[in-house]
Formats: sequence, C-alpha cells, structure tokens
Amino acid sequence: MQAFKVSGMSCGHCVRAITQAIKALDASAEVEVDLASGLVQVSDGLDREQVQATIREEGYVVEPA
Repeated sequence: MQAFKVSGMSCGHCVRAITQAIKALDASAEVEVDLASGLVQVSDGLDREQVQATIREEGYVVEPA
C-alpha cells in the first residue's frame, strides 16, 4: 500500500470524491481513506505521482512525504 497525507478532507463526500477519482485510474485499486488522520492509502501498482495529481485535481492538498 502507498500512503498519502492529504489535507482538506472533512466528510463522506471527500472520501467518495477521492475514492472515485483514484478508481477512475484503475477500477481494481484498493482505496482506504481515514478522515481523522488525513491518510489516504492506495494499493500498490499505481504511479505515485499520478495518484497525487489526481487527488490535487479533486481540490485537496497532498502533503510532502
């Protein structure tokens, strides 16, 4: 799993938006979002830069690893 620290997430809509955007890259991707910690975990196999860009396109900030 790849982990991303994401700020700006606050509700179920945020979880759905990020999950759907990542699954648009790969429908079989496993996505776990923890609002409390601001952590988004994505199954390995997807390009890290592409995932970060996708999260940013949804309007969220991906903090440096």
